[in-house]
Amino acid sequence: MQVELELSYCGYFISAHLTVRQWKTDPSYISLPLQIDKICKVANKPLVVTYTGLIQACLDAGNIQHGAHIFNRMHKFCSPNLVTCNIMLKAYLEHGMFEEAKGLFQKMLQDANCVSKKADNKDRVLPDIYTFNTMLDACVTEQQWDDFESVYKQMLHYGFHFNAKRHLRMIMDACRAGKVELLETTWKHLIRGGQTPPPLLAKEMICTKLVQGDHSATLSFISNHHFGASQVFSRNSWLNFFKENAHRLQKDSLVRLVHEGSILSDSQGLVFQNLITSCREFLRTHMTLSEMYSSTNSQLTLLEQL
Repeated sequence: MQVELELSYCGYFISAHLTVRQWKTDPSYISLPLQIDKICKVANKPLVVTYTGLIQACLDAGNIQHGAHIFNRMHKFCSPNLVTCNIMLKAYLEHGMFEEAKGLFQKMLQDANCVSKKADNKDRVLPDIYTFNTMLDACVTEQQWDDFESVYKQMLHYGFHFNAKRHLRMIMDACRAGKVELLETTWKHLIRGGQTPPPLLAKEMICTKLVQGDHSATLSFISNHHFGASQVFSRNSWLNFFKENAHRLQKDSLVRLVHEGSILSDSQGLVFQNLITSCREFLRTHMTLSEMYSSTNSQLTLLEQL
């Protein structure tokens, strides 16, 4: 009996697949939804792979509407699995349907939140790393940074890990779009997992504190972490950073950075020393006389040390 049922399902699939192909060659041929409805009515317990195949056939034909129709209809007969949901998620995004993709993703998160024991996930679809990466890519493309922040934090919450090759550029782009907190989130995630943060992430952490004008936090951060040897921490690299971000940096704060950093420099590593040396050189060449004379007396005392 089971073999007969599976053969019957295959017959349904082949019939619908041929219908899709006919629709692809003749767009005026509009019987696909009717054909799928017929399959739904005849097959009381269709195999999830059959529905997934039907959805993929519609997508291959370039018809997201019919694919979505089948996806929504299949819930009456069987629960979609992770493969089905990921296919629809990607299809929505490829057709510019960000809100639909977001809705599906949130439904998967709701399912994940409802799972308290193994038996609970029988009919629920939990997102995997492919799901999260697909949504992260879409958020970056659409520049939906609030959604990006939410998806990224959920990814870490559900036990998936930061991948430098995959996520570093995203995090840095999000930071420059105002999501500075994600740097700290990623840093803590890596430290908790016993991993060494990539040099570019460490430098972005330092640069962010410098742009914020918090010289004390900058010095504390560098003093409390070991960064290893990397070209991103060279004198030239730091000097280029100061030059490229001159309009964002508070020079009074940099003066204090040099003063306090010079006191600690002998007991610190090369990253620390390169930063202070480059900052001192930058101030020498980029502070005008008017900026110097506009400083307070205490700051002028510090300037004399440059």
